[in-house]
Amino acid sequence: MGIYLNPDNEKYAEMLRGEVFVDHSLLIEKTNPLIRTPNKMLCISRPRRFGKSTDANMLTAYYSKGCDSSQIFNDLKISQTELYQKHLNQHNVIHLNMQDFLSETHDVEKMIQLVNDSVIWELLLKYKDLLYFDKTKLIRVLNDIYSQIQNSFIFIIDEWDCIFREYLGDKKAQEKYLDFLRNLLKDKAYVSLCYMTGILPIKKYGTHSALNMFKEISILNPTPLEEFMGFTEKEVEDLCLKYDMDYEKMKDWYDGYRMTDDLSVYNHRSVVYALMDRKYENYWSATETYEALKVYIDMNYDGLKDDIVKLLAGENVAVQTTSFQNDMTTFETKDDVLTLLIHLGYLGYNSSDQTCYIPNKEVIDSFVNSIRSSNWNETTKALLNSRALLEATWNREEELVAKYIEEAHLDTAILTYNNENALAYTISIAYIYARNHYTIIREMPSGKGYADMVFIPKGDKPALIVELKWNQEVETAINQIKEKKYYYGLEKYLDNLLLIGIIYDKKSKKHSCKIEKVN
Repeated sequence: MGIYLNPDNEKYAEMLRGEVFVDHSLLIEKTNPLIRTPNKMLCISRPRRFGKSTDANMLTAYYSKGCDSSQIFNDLKISQTELYQKHLNQHNVIHLNMQDFLSETHDVEKMIQLVNDSVIWELLLKYKDLLYFDKTKLIRVLNDIYSQIQNSFIFIIDEWDCIFREYLGDKKAQEKYLDFLRNLLKDKAYVSLCYMTGILPIKKYGTHSALNMFKEISILNPTPLEEFMGFTEKEVEDLCLKYDMDYEKMKDWYDGYRMTDDLSVYNHRSVVYALMDRKYENYWSATETYEALKVYIDMNYDGLKDDIVKLLAGENVAVQTTSFQNDMTTFETKDDVLTLLIHLGYLGYNSSDQTCYIPNKEVIDSFVNSIRSSNWNETTKALLNSRALLEATWNREEELVAKYIEEAHLDTAILTYNNENALAYTISIAYIYARNHYTIIREMPSGKGYADMVFIPKGDKPALIVELKWNQEVETAINQIKEKKYYYGLEKYLDNLLLIGIIYDKKSKKHSCKIEKVN
């Protein structure tokens, strides 16, 4: 049993002793058939807080010869699978957390040397009776071990991409690190499996990837590990039942990362903290990537601000992800920035139509907090006024509502404001605080048409039907709601339902509002 070579199972055992535990051991069922096959190299990238290190520790505990983990895994789902006993603690494992090595050295070359020396130290202790051509080079030592006694190794590498997050602009250091990993892992008989995790996909440089032997599994392409990329909705529902927490609130706060059309996942950390603290709040700001959000959203490549406004308004935005260079500095277009935000977890991704979106309330809060400290003056003012606007709406203060929407009116430098759709974006931004109390539906089928915006309450607040008009009388909007019976489907709210007409006059550049309570 060593620190890096054949570690014990204590890190994963700690997870089982924790207050909240979800059994993801069937991930092992996906990796067992890959051992010593052409598909043995996996790189799994997903956002921070999504359980990457937990999975790495689980695989180490299961495969490592340095421990007996039967008492851990005999009660987990993996114990019911065909290859469970065949691989349980039957492999030599080298487990490396690259962030630990970088934190000790603060220099890429020194980090690589520390990895080299640390693993060699433990290998020579275990295989001291073998002959070695050069005891100072890790690859040579591993080759000598394999050639003499045919021992191969499972490599589990966590935080593989720390170099690209901490040495953003040092291309030479990044290339040295990639070359080190390639030389260590590519086409080596001593590698029986490699499971590598990080936030970013594998970095490209030149005309090829230095690590093109890996199958990449990412938040953009999670197949075949979709159900292990986060907590599934069923898992969170079961946790909420067990801990007597409101599942719908948990869903509003932390759900929304779509892996497939039928599967959506939550991030691990926020769910666990919410269960432990027994409250729902933004746990994102405690992560290192939060500080970078303001930097990225302030970039205005090719109209990025327009897209951020649409995202905050609840819209999906088309994104082309293939040009992204898998680092945090090389941006040519707004698509590159949006793709990075997907990898960091600030945006979800629909692979079916190649669009991105803001997944949940926690992330909306992160965007709002970042924008408030940015130079987005118009948007910031609308966000700050949002609560007052909602209260004015409840109180049916029509002139005050029109005033707040007027102030939320985004100028043409940010969003072209010349149709009802742009007006809807403004209204959505202005009412962003309402998401604490409502589910907001755009273009909701109702009655004899589509209501522009419907606010369905989560509690005892009044339901809202909002009709938007451009260059028309405000009474026209209210009359349309009534004539087309947009309140159909909202019958249970009829004793507490407000009809709201909001008009923009292009000539006067003024908004007006009319609010009626349904009798």
